[in-house]
Amino acid sequence: METAIAEITHLKKSFGTNQVLKDINFKIEKGENLVVLGKSGSGKSVLIKCLVGLFEPDGGEVLLFGQNIAGLNDEKLNILRKKVGFLFQSAALYDSMSVRENLEFPLRDLKSKSKEEINALVVESLNNVGLEGAIDKMPSELSGGMRKRVGLARTLILKPEIILYDEPTTGLDPITSNEISQLILDVQKKYNTASIVITHDIECARLTANHMIIIKDGVVLEEGTFEEISESKDEWIRSFFNKRKE
Repeated sequence: METAIAEITHLKKSFGTNQVLKDINFKIEKGENLVVLGKSGSGKSVLIKCLVGLFEPDGGEVLLFGQNIAGLNDEKLNILRKKVGFLFQSAALYDSMSVRENLEFPLRDLKSKSKEEINALVVESLNNVGLEGAIDKMPSELSGGMRKRVGLARTLILKPEIILYDEPTTGLDPITSNEISQLILDVQKKYNTASIVITHDIECARLTANHMIIIKDGVVLEEGTFEEISESKDEWIRSFFNKRKE
């Protein structure tokens, strides 16, 4: 049996007296989209920072590609991180660089690749997000949804095995949000990537989740498919789904 892409057991993380993560457990298999649902401030972003070693947990274990990241030096951790793609809430593009230059930036260490090969990778990544026509535009010329797409193209250029989406639809109108959710599915299908989608957008969760966990007060309150969780009898969980029906 294949090793899980990521596995977290009894994860704990505090900042001073604020215990953000008290006991988090989950695992994600290759090709699976895991949605982590929770209200703002519930520790969702802290969770993914622990997953890639940006925060050191106070307790518990984080396995990434079968390796316990607690025991890794910086060099080994960086090798693992190269298999991980991030799509940040803001898309985090460099405003002074064109779309082409933004996409070339992650490839700067690939000395073995010619200009033609790098250009082919840039074009392929933009094709994957439907934005090949924007290659010479500046980020300021793009809409919020287009910036997210370029951010995703830049993530895809290194062919990651897992992608972490941090609030991918925040600040977008419903139609653009649905387009980004569809893009998450397209990427999963084309590359067989695993994804962790951090969100409080119930519609994004419905469209993208193979599997879901809901975090409240630092623990996993519920785990299952979207359909299973939407039938929950817990009033707090139902509040997410009731908003969708209003």
